[in-house]
Amino acid sequence: MKVEGFELRTVAMPLRSPFETSFGVQTVRELILVRLRTADGVEGWGECVAGAAPLYSSEFNAATELVLRDFMLPALAKASARGGDGADALSATRVAALLEPVKGHRMAKAALEMAVLDAELRTAGLSFGTYLGAERDAVPAGVSVGIQPSIDALLDAVTGYVAEGYLRIKLKIKPGWDVEPVRAVRERFGDALLLQVDANTAYTLADAPLLARLDPFELLLIEQPLGEEDLTEHAELARRVATPICLDESIVSSKAAADAIALGACSIVNIKPGRVGGYLEARRIHDVCRAHGVAVWCGGMLESGLGRAANVALAALPGFVLPGDTSASDRYYAQDITAPFVLEEGHVAVPTGPGLGVEVVPEALEQMTLRSEWIAC
Repeated sequence: MKVEGFELRTVAMPLRSPFETSFGVQTVRELILVRLRTADGVEGWGECVAGAAPLYSSEFNAATELVLRDFMLPALAKASARGGDGADALSATRVAALLEPVKGHRMAKAALEMAVLDAELRTAGLSFGTYLGAERDAVPAGVSVGIQPSIDALLDAVTGYVAEGYLRIKLKIKPGWDVEPVRAVRERFGDALLLQVDANTAYTLADAPLLARLDPFELLLIEQPLGEEDLTEHAELARRVATPICLDESIVSSKAAADAIALGACSIVNIKPGRVGGYLEARRIHDVCRAHGVAVWCGGMLESGLGRAANVALAALPGFVLPGDTSASDRYYAQDITAPFVLEEGHVAVPTGPGLGVEVVPEALEQMTLRSEWIAC
């Protein structure tokens, strides 16, 4: 692939309502977008899921912008200038190897791989879903419900999402907001509601007795209750509680997934492409988990329509047997930067057009842009 240049664009997308987790409250989603343009005039889009602050992970936007501009884009530009079919040429399957000298920064790497893959697939006339191996034309949608100011507010929020048709409810929890909210939702909506919780690393192994109090509520899973490096502790917790343990932040690669499974640290995995370095590594994690009989689902990071399009395509692979955080666009945004994804009978359609299968709405993009920079190759 011959690339003419890259654009780094930071956008600020106001959320419809504040979204609270164990590590903070968001009212605006600040995202870095990557747009590349090939010498043939084809464009590809990537989205970095890092946050404005290093709270969910060590990656954050200011550092991402720097590492993209000063280290990663020059490496891809050099490969593009070489051209040909050599080991250092630029293609989506080679992005990871080309960027391997840069340690960490998986979310930044994922954004670049996504942009290159989008351009390649648009050129070839293939959709993300077709390329990744999607087997469904729509995926079941769950919704993530942030920590609320009161139990009554939580029940009102869940009531609204159930009425909209979401097939699974995920409750964010933290110490002091766990057993009682779960009890209230289960009592209000009954055992038929698919219900799970997400702790975002907020607990320690000493909290095992507390977490075991969630067992009677027949949850689908407890997501990432302990620290991201605490695999052995998660394995011990899995022996102490009956609710299945799902790992999120701990799963940063297919190797990490294989290690966690071997240790018995989880029986379910949440796959977030940005967290693992891209959609190709996400597919490898899917394959590892499927080979070991471990269920997977697709997590969300409050993506725009660009990232949501790619996530929905990934979630259509056969190993994704649980509803993911592939909610409709209006769950988070009154205005998206693409045409909105909508919920139809509890499902979201997999885009079928070339590449991501969605187009940016220029007016919305400009309205939400904080800054942009074009970097010629």
